[in-house]
Amino acid sequence: MYQELVDKKAKLAVIGLGYVGLPIALEFAKKISVIGFDINAKRIEMMRNAQDPSKEVDAKEFKDRDIVFTSDLEVLKQARFFIVAVPTPVDKYNVPDLKPLIGASTTVGKVLKKGDYVVYESTTYPGCTEEDCLPVLEKLSGLKMGTDFKLGYSPERINPGDKKNTLRTVVKVVSGCDAESLDEIAKTYQMVVDAGVHRASSIKVAEASKIVENTQRDLNISLMNELSLIFDRMGINTFDVIEAAGTKWNFLKFQPGLVGGHCIGVDPYYLTYKAAALGYESKVISSSRYINDDMAKYVARKIITHVLRNSNEPRVLVKGVTFKENVSDIRNSKIVDTVKELLLFNIHVDVEDPFAQGEEVHEEYGLKLCAKEEKNYDAVIITVPHKSYMDLDDNYFKGITKEKAVIADLKGIYKNKIKSRQYWSL
Repeated sequence: MYQELVDKKAKLAVIGLGYVGLPIALEFAKKISVIGFDINAKRIEMMRNAQDPSKEVDAKEFKDRDIVFTSDLEVLKQARFFIVAVPTPVDKYNVPDLKPLIGASTTVGKVLKKGDYVVYESTTYPGCTEEDCLPVLEKLSGLKMGTDFKLGYSPERINPGDKKNTLRTVVKVVSGCDAESLDEIAKTYQMVVDAGVHRASSIKVAEASKIVENTQRDLNISLMNELSLIFDRMGINTFDVIEAAGTKWNFLKFQPGLVGGHCIGVDPYYLTYKAAALGYESKVISSSRYINDDMAKYVARKIITHVLRNSNEPRVLVKGVTFKENVSDIRNSKIVDTVKELLLFNIHVDVEDPFAQGEEVHEEYGLKLCAKEEKNYDAVIITVPHKSYMDLDDNYFKGITKEKAVIADLKGIYKNKIKSRQYWSL
């Protein structure tokens, strides 16, 4: 298969062209023939015009690429090597939602042929590829894995907003259903990953490696958040503590904060869900999820207590609604939980974000981004260190707030810089 792709006798298809799928498709398109497939016709049209709907990929990256963008199954039939990179969210009860993954498997199953390869990149629990996706492929295609087609898993490691740690510079974990498929899949990915590949011993091991990456970060952040809850009662600044502790060579500098997005705030639930299905109730992972999910309401309670004490008609400005800095992605934004809590107390809230799209924010959360900041806020909450926020100073905050206002700096970017207003951070 690898040689056929190199010789352009076979095409590679990427199903799902979001923040993971599109960079992969464009990178492969430098070397081989690629089909970029997505069910969203509007997104397809944007990409045909060299526009990334996620605003992560520059227009120049579309130039001189051997790629066709489509939502047509007839075009997808031309592919022989399929990469599935669709989202794997959780529902409102934090139960894994496999609908996008099963939907993509259904699509691939309809066009699967003898000799084809299917590789999943979507983050999920160990066993999902073989236990949930494979049956769909086999049923719709009438083919059998191993004898008729090959299956693999290679967890995505795309980090939105990060221009240093990219597809090319980060080691890629790969796996296959047998030795032959592992070798072919590894050689295929080596075309676009300069850092090389790690050949996992099985598909389940590769699946587990990805989910552990994000679960480990979730646990470490939850520890910092719990320390923040404790230190706040002691009148100690958590970021000062981290700075001091960080002088030791083996201290890991994790920071407190709201844990949202589609990875760290979601993936651990896939692991605890699978563990429960196997008869084990997670303790450490579940506790960490509880702490991190509750931080948004904790922030709200701190702000509510302050503003209701100082104003009869309190006004709050929230700066930043994306889940992390310098990206446009608002999925699973935890500051929204803070905003909703404030609104329950009839507190006026303005939300602004230079990266977020107003239409998406309103559609997803029913919130409107403010066009212009006011000058009489009782509190300002800064959620993420967007590059446009980094140079804001004491005079800026003094100019948009009342004298007794509090500046809630969740990421500690203005530590020791706010003098004219009360300052608080996690």
